[in-house]
Amino acid sequence: MKKTIEQIAEWLDIKTTVKGVEVTGVSINTRTLKPGDLFIPFRGENTNGHKYVRYAIEAGAAASLWQNDEPDPPSDLPLLFVDDCEKALQEMARAYRSELKATVIGITGSNGKTSTKDLVASVLKPYYKVQKTQGNFNNELGLPLTILSLDEDTKYAVLEMGMSGFGQIQFLSELARPDYAIITNIGEAHMQDLGSREGIAEAKFEIVAGLEPHGKLFYDGDEPLLLPFVEDFPQAVSFGFGPDNELSVTDIKATEDGSSFLVNGIIDAAFSIPVLGEHQVKNTLSAILIALEAGLTEEEIRRSLKNAALTDMRMQLVSAANGAVFINDAYNAAPTSVKAALNFIRETTMKEEKWAVLGDMLELGEDEQRFHEELKSSIGPELAGVCLYGPRMKWLYDQLISSYEGKLLWSEDDYGPIIDLLKKNIGKDSAVLVKGSRGMALEKIIEPFTPQ
Repeated sequence: MKKTIEQIAEWLDIKTTVKGVEVTGVSINTRTLKPGDLFIPFRGENTNGHKYVRYAIEAGAAASLWQNDEPDPPSDLPLLFVDDCEKALQEMARAYRSELKATVIGITGSNGKTSTKDLVASVLKPYYKVQKTQGNFNNELGLPLTILSLDEDTKYAVLEMGMSGFGQIQFLSELARPDYAIITNIGEAHMQDLGSREGIAEAKFEIVAGLEPHGKLFYDGDEPLLLPFVEDFPQAVSFGFGPDNELSVTDIKATEDGSSFLVNGIIDAAFSIPVLGEHQVKNTLSAILIALEAGLTEEEIRRSLKNAALTDMRMQLVSAANGAVFINDAYNAAPTSVKAALNFIRETTMKEEKWAVLGDMLELGEDEQRFHEELKSSIGPELAGVCLYGPRMKWLYDQLISSYEGKLLWSEDDYGPIIDLLKKNIGKDSAVLVKGSRGMALEKIIEPFTPQ
């Protein structure tokens, strides 16, 4: 973004006496602020960004917003006065989106949003200028910041959209106005706010609210809860494992380099990705559909997918100093994704001995005990050991203790016993899945095993 302060004032429909100032970005944090940024001072429960306005200007900010009801605005600083800083940020993003020529791809779903974002960006990046959501900037503040960070010559913008309640995806979609929308799946995350998986499906389908008239929706065709919504939506294209999907996948194989598979339907071809797990292969199907829409050939898609890069802690292979392999999938967890990961570790042939380290699944609402207990059906004799971490995993431990014959350990709040058990038992013939919600920080269990 490169705009004058007068142009930004015009976006916001306000008057300003500040002249001759050029803005090249926006920032809500003085620690990451860059010279030329417009500083956005938010007020929260524990802090008030207006206290840092002068510091932001001294650090190189071109100007700052100032909320009209905030007292004592400094008269010697370049300020734009607005009624609400958060709404002003969103209005700026909405206006800038209208000027952009980029093709916007919006992605939502209970699981797999970030991996799908990374796969879509990876398949396009060798051939076009691509920008994507960084980190978890996928909400009503993060998405506007992402849009305003896009360069004017960006060809494809890959935007992740998250939510915790009804109406939020609709707001983000109408702000971003995607040309393509992707729904990765419907899981159980945010059950406590949305009440049921049916409610989650309804909330995720809100992504079509801002879809451009020429746009298309790519959705998980294996999910029956989406069918009532897509029946009357002619621009919907299905992908998944089932053969009735418009793009389906078969012959998935885990290799030393990741996963290989065949796709059928809209295109019949063989591909591979440097990532493990059937669920990641399914995520790749939507990236293939986007690539076809972008005009890429089969060989171009194959070449870029082979070198795809995912954000850390998504079925990430980590080699231990003793020859064992950890599969770090510790970025997040919900019942659907945990079962998929367990299915992978049980079936993989990459190592003879297989272990699982599981942490609590968070934000599951009143049915959280049942969801943890139901993981029992995904833990079989193929696993030499299972380590459970967190107070909620005690429910699964109680289900397993009388029937599971491998090594079993539960620790409520201490990584130490799990690390000690693994050190005594795993070696060059071992593969260890590590999976839990972000708040459990299970990657710390891997750290003692990696070469320093």
